[in-house]
Amino acid sequence: MRDAQPQAIFLKDYQQPAYWIERTELTFELQAEFTLVTSQLQLTRNDDVAQDGSLTLHGQELELLSVVIDGVEQSGDQYQLDDESLTLQGLAENPVVTIKTRIYPHKNTALEGLYQSGSMYCTQCEAEGFRRITYYLDRPDVMSVFTTHIIADAGQYPVLLSNGNLIAEQTLANGTKQVSWNDPHKKPAYLFALVAGDLQVKEDTFTTMSGREVALKIFVEPQNIDKTDYALDALKRSMKWDEESYGREYDLDIFMIVAVDDFNMGAMENKGLNIFNSSCVLANPATATDAAYQRIEAIVAHEYFHNWSGNRVTCRDWFQLSLKEGFTVFRDACFSADMNSATVKRIEDARIMRTVQFAEDAGPMAHPVQPDSFIEISNFYTVTIYEKGAEVVGMQRKILGDDGFRKGSDLYFDRHDGQAVTIYDFTQAMEDANGVDLTLFKRWYKQAGTPVVSVSSEYDADKQQLSLTLKQRCPDTPGQTDKQPMWIPVQFGLLNSRGQDLPVAVEPASAWTQASQVLHLTEAEQTFVFSNVAEQPVVSLFRDFSAPVKVEFDQSRDELLFLLQHDSDGFNRWDAGQRLMLQWINDAMSGNFVLDSAAEQVLRSLLRDEELDPAMVAYLLTLPSESYIAEFSAVIDPQAIYHARKQVRQTLAQALSADFKAVYQRLSNSATYAPEPRQMSARALKNLALSYWVLTDNEGLQQAQQQYQQADNMTDQMAAFVTLINSSDADLSEEYLQRFYQQWQGDVLVVNQWLAAQAGSSQLASAKFISTLLQHDAFDWRNPNKVRSVIGAFANQALCHFHAEDGSGYRLLADAVIRLNGSNPQIAARLLAPLTKWKRVIPQQGAQMKAELERIMAESDLSKDVYEVVSKSLV
Repeated sequence: MRDAQPQAIFLKDYQQPAYWIERTELTFELQAEFTLVTSQLQLTRNDDVAQDGSLTLHGQELELLSVVIDGVEQSGDQYQLDDESLTLQGLAENPVVTIKTRIYPHKNTALEGLYQSGSMYCTQCEAEGFRRITYYLDRPDVMSVFTTHIIADAGQYPVLLSNGNLIAEQTLANGTKQVSWNDPHKKPAYLFALVAGDLQVKEDTFTTMSGREVALKIFVEPQNIDKTDYALDALKRSMKWDEESYGREYDLDIFMIVAVDDFNMGAMENKGLNIFNSSCVLANPATATDAAYQRIEAIVAHEYFHNWSGNRVTCRDWFQLSLKEGFTVFRDACFSADMNSATVKRIEDARIMRTVQFAEDAGPMAHPVQPDSFIEISNFYTVTIYEKGAEVVGMQRKILGDDGFRKGSDLYFDRHDGQAVTIYDFTQAMEDANGVDLTLFKRWYKQAGTPVVSVSSEYDADKQQLSLTLKQRCPDTPGQTDKQPMWIPVQFGLLNSRGQDLPVAVEPASAWTQASQVLHLTEAEQTFVFSNVAEQPVVSLFRDFSAPVKVEFDQSRDELLFLLQHDSDGFNRWDAGQRLMLQWINDAMSGNFVLDSAAEQVLRSLLRDEELDPAMVAYLLTLPSESYIAEFSAVIDPQAIYHARKQVRQTLAQALSADFKAVYQRLSNSATYAPEPRQMSARALKNLALSYWVLTDNEGLQQAQQQYQQADNMTDQMAAFVTLINSSDADLSEEYLQRFYQQWQGDVLVVNQWLAAQAGSSQLASAKFISTLLQHDAFDWRNPNKVRSVIGAFANQALCHFHAEDGSGYRLLADAVIRLNGSNPQIAARLLAPLTKWKRVIPQQGAQMKAELERIMAESDLSKDVYEVVSKSLV
């Protein structure tokens, strides 16, 4: 164990810096064994802070060569230097500081700052990577105008990129060249980017709403140039959507994207030069699934939308991270809903919240959307900050209405353009634009945990009156007890016996209830009374997933079947089906599951309804995942969950075998593949039907083989491949594992899919199997995508093997974390989440999980990233 415990940083301790950096001029000399970095900083004294003429700059793993202040080189006794900072003394009011450092990008396995991915140089500076490049005020409230000069061998690195607009390019001696870029918009250091490599470019243009022409460029390694069309199209659609939906126009002459194989995150919104994990930008029909296309569309949009919600208006400090990430996830979700099916998108959002975010809220790393403290900021790039933050923004739109929300966002952007601000500046703009008080609502930002809403209903036939009583509570989380009531918008409907929505009138009426079909739960307990209800209705609550809460509502199975069949809200149809299926799985765990005829008939009617969106039907017929089931279990018994779910799935397959076969045949066609919503929807249901069909007879398995052999796209080939390797025929599984690899071993991204399909397989992925897979030539510990494809897929998907009773799955994960702790602590810490749930798992296995956490904790020299997660998990 490390001798000195890392110290927490607290929001309450925020202070402005002693100096601002008005201009930053950087010169990079890229050499074979190292890179020389010269930074010239034009500083301005901050008169709001008491001064002693000193300034501490952040730095990490830097070799300091010289410090010059106002033209005078400083000797070693004129500044203080340690492992994480450089402190300057005797600064004037507007000094110019020039610092020269040497760094070693080829040794940078943490993939923060400037590093090498293959033969390419690239950067990742969010959150605190810039301090690995040069000494600097590496904090988001310090915004500066950047000019960057890059000097490199012209033959080896013909493409040299940085933020902003290209301002100069010249040939130098000895076969080198210098390229200069200027970003006229002030930005914090975390948005800095640099790329150097031998790259090819896909180009297009976009004309903004004011008539300016913007050059669009996607840079990739030569072998990937045929995989850029879709990302470029998604970028253009994103730019148009942002203009139409938010009135936001792009502000530079050029927008660039670069695809990088080695990247800790999905993508990064660096001003004008977005750097993407290659898996989030490269696609063609042969190599990318429909899910990959949709992910690319969403991530391209997300990073582009950051140009305003994150770049032009940025965070004052990292406690405000959801200011940019939550808002931008909300924006990209709305974009995806407009491009595809809004209902399906909402279901996907809810599944992530219920499976991953609710688990985070229930675990040792639970934190508010605006945290109070952290040890390592990288650990707070979480589903709470991103997805729950997006839900909090969405609830504000639900409260204010579309027009009111747009007025608020316009005011926010106009008021704070070019500033580093806080979450409450966002809510203040919403308040001021609409004349409302959101004080109560702001508790969503400061209280951790998932609220629980319990519901009871009473119908008075004589009075034709329905009473709904809603009670809310929020469980204790680390460091927070006695939670206060939240403002929870409850979108609802009442259905009559024919499945039609009833008109509703709430007594007493208020501005928040009279016309919106949204109830506003603002107290610990409230009763809402509905008049003129001619018959006892079926209640449909939290339509459109109107708030990220758990709901306790004891509706009968008949009512759930009725909602599944009739609810006009597609999200609640799915939700009713999930609640029903959870009951079946619980029945199976207790040995009492029987699929009744009424449920079978409803499911059959859904499969036969050709008017329904096929993707929607696919979701309605998909059982909750094992992780989803676990989040609705008081105590998690992984093996019981696995076997119960398997039994229910087999039962559905047998009962509906003819219908699944018919659906598969109906949706199979020879149309040329296109990544467009109608086709994607049909493929989703077709491949779900195949996955059920193969469980019942050999004909289905034969059809899977035929689909694999004849597929002209990765969606169909991968669906057949996953089905075949998970069959009970071990020889068939091995045959297709080899066939797939032989076909695709030259494509890195497809091989990653191949790794993940095995590692996440309940049929294959024992700890022994994973250990063998880690020795495969296709695996590389240095590449985050490969680590996620094997270790991440195993620990999060193959739960019956990860939770093996002998503890081998836990040991494998702990070994991986220990190995990665020294080379890439960010990835190591992110892999830990499955082990942090040890208190919720049945005692015998929970003890084994805890023992592995203790083994990690006993390691010497733990990174701050890993230390924070493990230490909090063991409390």
